[in-house]
Amino acid sequence: MILKALYDYYNRCGDLAPTGMEYKEISFLVVIDEKGNFKHLERRGDVKNGQKFLVMKGVRSGTTPKPYLFWDNVEYVFDYCKEQADVEEETDEATKEKLEKKIAKTHAKNLALIEKFKEIANLFPKEMELRAVCDFYDKGGLDAVKKDTLWSEVEKKPTVNVSFLVEGRTKIVAENSCLRSLVTSSDQEGKQKHSVCLITGEQCDPVATTTPTAIAGGNPTGSRLVAFQVNSGYDSYGKSKGLNAPMSKDAEAAYTTALNRLLAKGSHNKFILGNRTFAFWASSSDEASQKMEESLFDLLGFSDESDDDPNAKIEEVRKVFKAISTGVLKTNLDDHFYILGLAPNSARIAVVYWSESSLRDFAAKIEQHFSDMEIVDNRKERKPYMGLRNMLSTVTQSGKLSDVTPNLPESVAKSIFEGTPYPYTLFSSCIRRIRAESGDIRITRAAIMKAYLNRINEKDPKKITVMLDKQNLNPGYLCGRLFAVLENLQFAANGQDSIRASYMNAASSTPSAVFPTILKLSNSHYSKLAKDKKGLAVFFDNQKKEIMAMIQDFPDTLELSDQGRFFLGYYHQKNYKENKEIEQL
Repeated sequence: MILKALYDYYNRCGDLAPTGMEYKEISFLVVIDEKGNFKHLERRGDVKNGQKFLVMKGVRSGTTPKPYLFWDNVEYVFDYCKEQADVEEETDEATKEKLEKKIAKTHAKNLALIEKFKEIANLFPKEMELRAVCDFYDKGGLDAVKKDTLWSEVEKKPTVNVSFLVEGRTKIVAENSCLRSLVTSSDQEGKQKHSVCLITGEQCDPVATTTPTAIAGGNPTGSRLVAFQVNSGYDSYGKSKGLNAPMSKDAEAAYTTALNRLLAKGSHNKFILGNRTFAFWASSSDEASQKMEESLFDLLGFSDESDDDPNAKIEEVRKVFKAISTGVLKTNLDDHFYILGLAPNSARIAVVYWSESSLRDFAAKIEQHFSDMEIVDNRKERKPYMGLRNMLSTVTQSGKLSDVTPNLPESVAKSIFEGTPYPYTLFSSCIRRIRAESGDIRITRAAIMKAYLNRINEKDPKKITVMLDKQNLNPGYLCGRLFAVLENLQFAANGQDSIRASYMNAASSTPSAVFPTILKLSNSHYSKLAKDKKGLAVFFDNQKKEIMAMIQDFPDTLELSDQGRFFLGYYHQKNYKENKEIEQL
């Protein structure tokens, strides 16, 4: 199902590389004339990213990796090893020997590349530009390159890709059309005709190995989603390698190209949580599907680094998902949305999550997230707070995702996607941060606690509301409301709210031990305020009496869920509309 969905995505896009080809970032070009004489180096792309060119797909594996066809990295193309500058100054013989071995290995790579270039050039003797590249090396072009003004920049980026351009040509040498005729399966051994492709269902000559895909935390040269190691115990019926999961060359190229597109640098169809990489896409390319893909990226808060506020688009996101879930934005019943979770695992890619649902059902799950997280917001700036990044950062001391409890980001994301209860760790982390920060119940924390409690008590008809609920008789909720009133009274009387720092943590866990003390303090606060602002003092006193009338006895202890209700009661009371109006008096 996963491979078929990726295969369909390849055909949906229509602009992906054909079989045997790939779009590759190339940062520098070696400009030569028709005789192979070096002219100059030319930079392509910007400082961070190279320009993308359609070139022969490069597959690198084994102890002696093969060079690519008329493009490769700085090490291969220029016989450059950054340790070359250190070896002459090194005095330790063991270290020097180690550096020399690395330099020799780099040189061998360059020789293999030149040999490969000449082999291909001999196949196409009429292709002048292929021969020109070979002449470049024969004429000692590498020495001339290292005198170019751009060489200092090349040295700083030994991993970037390089190709060649003949003066007067518009296409680089690696784009030469004759190279496409070389597109054949690299694995000829064990070919078995009349196998059925597991992706298309058609008869095929299956490929033996699949194309690797680069994934965060994985092998730098890429890992495979489908792979069978020889004599590993997974072979069956005398089959080996890819014959255990037969795929045609075109189908294999399609799904791997699609996966590479989804996981590419800068892709808005992926997000990374810890050591997990999630890719997502829709089966259709219609308006609703495209907007859903764009909006999910924004919801997760993994916007471009240049964005000042990664959560700025959250409200627009909600509008999109609401339009889809309600049918305002039309979708077809056959339109599906996919989420694929991957993790690096040695030479292979492990599938850790897979979700498939209709567009409308998935949109409904996201809309439910917004509904569950909705809470009264009296902030002037009204910044969005429902994105995944914002939710995770608010439960860490530093506000950095790197400090989040392991596996929590993945668990929260799954809860959003599947409409299941939010993880207990998210809720308990909220409580812990509030306690550590002297009762700082910022809006995101309040929203998380509300959403968590409502989802774990889904069948309870009396859920926690968006705004203050005067009908909520939960002891924890009432105690939180009362604490907020007493704090407001102290601030109105003295211009300070010291009881929050001194008593909130204890009040939220052991109310009976704390409230008698702060109620006595409130009497003196009332007396002081009544001298100057009798009406305001009466206002707070009436609130206190109203809540006290609903509290029979202060609980000795509050379990963690009721501690969450305490903080929510406090938050609701602090943001009560009447309070805001009276503050203006």
